[in-house]
Formats: sequence, C-alpha cells, structure tokens
Amino acid sequence: MNNLNSTLLEGTLSRDPELRYTPAGTPICTLIVSSVRTYKLDGERTEEVSFIETTTWGKLATVCAEHLTKGRRVRVVGRIKQERWEDAEGESRSKVVIVAEHVEFQPRRAADRPTGDREREAVAS
Repeated sequence: MNNLNSTLLEGTLSRDPELRYTPAGTPICTLIVSSVRTYKLDGERTEEVSFIETTTWGKLATVCAEHLTKGRRVRVVGRIKQERWEDAEGESRSKVVIVAEHVEFQPRRAADRPTGDREREAVAS
C-alpha cells in the first residue's frame, strides 16, 4: 500500500524557469517558487520566506518555460521527492523538491499585464 504524498504550494517565481532535456529528449523545467509566511512575534509582523525547487516534465515543462517568468504567481500541485547523490568529495548529499503534476498560472495584476495580452492563465498537466 502506498502512503499519501501530495502537496499544494502557492507563491511567486523567484527566477525565470530553466528548461533542459534528458539524454532521451524529455523536457524538464525547474521553477524556484518563493512562499512567504507572515506571522506576529512579540507584537511585530515577521516574514518567513521559503524557496522551493519545483520540477515539471514533458509538455507541462515546455509550457511553463514558454509562458512563465520571474515574478509570476503560481499554484503547484504535486508530490514531494527527496533527491540523493554523492558530491565530488564522496559525501552524501540530498535535497527535497516538488515534482509538479499541475501548475496553475495565477492572473497577473492589471498594472503588469501588457496591452493585448491574451495568454492562458491556467495549465493542466
């Protein structure tokens, strides 16, 4: 029996998407999504920012690379994956990423939208 592994993340792209390809030609797009949590600490407003690496594959990867740019808000639905490898010194390393199954492009603010912009606002996998 599989355990449940599902996550929902909303945030802003902190850099432009990075598109690359596997040796077999499968597109992979990496998005860095920043998510801000605001709370009060000792009566003062405090922000905690997390930068989450998100990976998209196949057609979803090419659509994200084509339509998303730094500063765009997104909603990502996917699963959490821990990647493991050895560095050049033979030390074990790991990081946690989200493998996206669905990426929704959040509407741009009117001030940011170019005149005549008719791009799709949401993309399903």
